[in-house]
Amino acid sequence: MKIVFVGAGSVVFTQGLLTDLVAYPELRGAHIALHDIDAERLEVAEAVARRIGVTDVSATLDRRKALDGADFVINMIQVGGHAATVTDFEIPARYGLRQTIADTIGAGGVFRALRTFPVLDALAADIAELCPDAWLLNYTNPMAMNVWYLSGKVRNVVGLCHSVYWTMHDLAELVGVPYEEVSYLAAGVNHQAWVLRFEREGENLYDRLDLADPELSRRVRVDMCRRLGYYPTETSEHSAEYIPWLMQHDSEIERLRIPVGEYVRISEENLREYKRTRDAVRHGGDLAPQGTGEYAPQIIHSMVTGTPRVIYGNVVNDGLISNLPAGCVVEVPCVVDANGVQPTRVGALPPQCAALNQAYVSVNELTVRAALEGRPEHVRHALMVDPNTSASLTLPQIWSLADDLTRAHWDLLPRSLRQLNL
Repeated sequence: MKIVFVGAGSVVFTQGLLTDLVAYPELRGAHIALHDIDAERLEVAEAVARRIGVTDVSATLDRRKALDGADFVINMIQVGGHAATVTDFEIPARYGLRQTIADTIGAGGVFRALRTFPVLDALAADIAELCPDAWLLNYTNPMAMNVWYLSGKVRNVVGLCHSVYWTMHDLAELVGVPYEEVSYLAAGVNHQAWVLRFEREGENLYDRLDLADPELSRRVRVDMCRRLGYYPTETSEHSAEYIPWLMQHDSEIERLRIPVGEYVRISEENLREYKRTRDAVRHGGDLAPQGTGEYAPQIIHSMVTGTPRVIYGNVVNDGLISNLPAGCVVEVPCVVDANGVQPTRVGALPPQCAALNQAYVSVNELTVRAALEGRPEHVRHALMVDPNTSASLTLPQIWSLADDLTRAHWDLLPRSLRQLNL
């Protein structure tokens, strides 16, 4: 069995996933192939793998060599790295557009997708040629856009995110019930799914949530839950930029403690953590590897051993959520066993939740169509209908912002979208 890490230079995340993998005795004999375009990061990742106890590991700058004969491909690339992330914040900020994470929708999310798509094209072509039956397990954001884009290019693909899992851990803690005793159902779109059922032995645990608590009420998603009736599955700082009512209001930023520009700080800390790991490897320091509880190792274990599990996956909406568009990418529970990843049908979301999801899906669709159809005007249309961008900027500003971001990311964008002054 061969497991390939694409973007293995995300060393800390790679370390966590490898720790999870080697914890399964059945997976310890797998060949782990590490690939990255950064030679130093790749060298560190290989050293980390050996320190963790991976006995069969290779590292290569050649993606095709890594993919040849793969059974599973874990994708966690970040095209443009930290510098592109800073650009995605600094240029919109000049227009007065505030963002918190900017990797899913919004101006940052749209351009993060557009610079990722050309690399996904190459990755998908290599998989189709070298390992067509492999499962592509995608962690790269913007999750829904990337999986939607890949869905017509790769036979087996699922997007993986920890937001549902950790949301339910947090909710269980808030109501004082052990996570293992909680039964729940969530569905929607990545980073904006909804906790539809939250129970223990038939008791509705929503009834235990004190949404009027002075501390809790200053969280964005608690405020959303109080008004919509369902708890969203993404952090408050992330949720804030998916809706139109918050980011342009100083009073709301203060009331709900929204950390504008948060992901730039997170990205800087990621760089510092990488350097700490690199230095520990080079000088024999302690790595103290920590498992992640992420879904990819669980999926691999279930498919290899036949052990059934339920995970939350991002998959094409083929009748899974009836009041979201067919063909979009939704996040739903999936059964995993030797037969692969099998999404479950949820039915209709509460209409207010579906309405918010629809705005998100529209940004996704226009961004994906822009790339697939070579239509740069759809990049502008995506920003035009994006909740935060449209609430913050005028149409002339949106067009000008799109031009500025296009210039800034020029070499990373699809050639057909390198157009200005439309």
